[in-house]
Amino acid sequence: MGGKQAETSNPRDRGSSIWCLLVLVIGALVVTAAALTILKYLHFSKNNEAHPINKKYVDALELALQFFDVQKSGKLVDNRIPWRGDSGLQDGSEENLDLSKGMYDAGDAIKFGFPMAFTATVLSWSILEYGDQMNAVKQLGYAYNSLRWITDYLINSHPSENVLYFQVGDPGLDHKCWERPETMTERRPVTQVNTSFPGTEVAAETAAALASASLVFKENDPDYSSSLLTHARQLFTFADTYRASYSISIPQVQGFYNSTGYGDELLWAASWLYHATRDDSYLRYVTELNGQRFANMEITTWFSWDDKLAGTQVLLSRIIFFGAKDMQTVENLDLQMYRKTAELVMCGLLPDSPTATSRRTDGGLIWITEWNPLQHAVASAFLAVLYSDYMLTSQTETLYCSGNSYKPDDLHNFAISQADYVLGENAMKMSYLVGYGSRYPLYVHHRGSSIPVNADTSCQDGFKWLYSDDPNPNIAVGALVGGPSLNDSYSDTRDNVKQSEPSTYNSALLVGLLSGLISTSSVVKSYT
Repeated sequence: MGGKQAETSNPRDRGSSIWCLLVLVIGALVVTAAALTILKYLHFSKNNEAHPINKKYVDALELALQFFDVQKSGKLVDNRIPWRGDSGLQDGSEENLDLSKGMYDAGDAIKFGFPMAFTATVLSWSILEYGDQMNAVKQLGYAYNSLRWITDYLINSHPSENVLYFQVGDPGLDHKCWERPETMTERRPVTQVNTSFPGTEVAAETAAALASASLVFKENDPDYSSSLLTHARQLFTFADTYRASYSISIPQVQGFYNSTGYGDELLWAASWLYHATRDDSYLRYVTELNGQRFANMEITTWFSWDDKLAGTQVLLSRIIFFGAKDMQTVENLDLQMYRKTAELVMCGLLPDSPTATSRRTDGGLIWITEWNPLQHAVASAFLAVLYSDYMLTSQTETLYCSGNSYKPDDLHNFAISQADYVLGENAMKMSYLVGYGSRYPLYVHHRGSSIPVNADTSCQDGFKWLYSDDPNPNIAVGALVGGPSLNDSYSDTRDNVKQSEPSTYNSALLVGLLSGLISTSSVVKSYT
């Protein structure tokens, strides 16, 4: 009996064993779920290194990319904005062109080609540098689609080598109305630059947009990429051969996106064409041929839709960081000057640098102008995170600023400070990105957002919605408004155009910044 009892297990023992097994299984499932949760917030870079993802910036990026959908013109496809519909379907028809696509620049219904092209260039740059981060959080497809919506328009706006249509709509007529783009009935003339009325800066910026986009689409759509590059080459030749500011050739543009010069756009476009083609003639253009004339070496500037010098300096610096070994001495020396100037820009941004700019709010925001002040802050932060990542990827440990040394993390932290200010860490405790956080602008200066979808209003009587005391009925998701005053205050009123109007180029810069902050990872050493 004793032996038999020893061989027969106790039912209570079997229950205990089963219970232990269940505990182990449940524990394993919990661990697996936790691991999956952790993996959800890890980004695996191209070299398969795992990096934690910052969900705050992911959420903000998802919103920021939606603003491009808010701004689209044309026959909408896979529309993500329920209160938007088709608009501008006949744009360009009076010249037998299809200019229905593209985007409205801000809160009105004009298509301004100069800032739209800059939007595309910055969006391309963001994808080229941080596309893997975007892809990791399932936003790359939206960035691609928004970029192509613009480049399709830009291709159609360039019907022959020396003709570029750079504007759809009459700002004077447009600004006499307050109406949704879907219901506008005013005549929408198109304006062009050509050999008789040149516009170097707008042609060169469009060349930069198409050259950079050709790199974005090169792998997935080589035929489209080739078409983009062909147009880019032609537009650059046109811009360089017929040098004149479009603000002088066509004086009526001075009221909207007046240009302060075209030398920066020529260098910017040639830089992108060099990256897209590896044709040394474009490198010589920005170095020995035109560097001294246009680059303003060792003079710092602020990156924006009007001034591309700081962006050009950072873009050309990546050649020094990643590929200057086989270059001619003269070209290399000139590129070193671009990098030196880029370093001066970076030193000016670091708040405790001996050469730190004083042009900041008490809250630490870079602040240059009362009109659309966030543009310069976000643009500066985007360049800073890029330069920080160039240093990290090239294993460049130190940035020297008048004898003081700084690390890539210092630039990264500056970029974070600007992004966090935008997202609510400011005196107003308000996010300036519409839809982000619990408090954000409700009275955005934006027609489509401010007018109810079912409102039966025409050109003139729509102004009652501009001056309405009610918040906007339609949320302009992802809009980055103009931003605060120098004293860190913000007046959330719809007719406060300086502060409350959003723009696509602000959004493109923010997309680049947020994509760079999603995780810490290396950038590609070559775009090709």
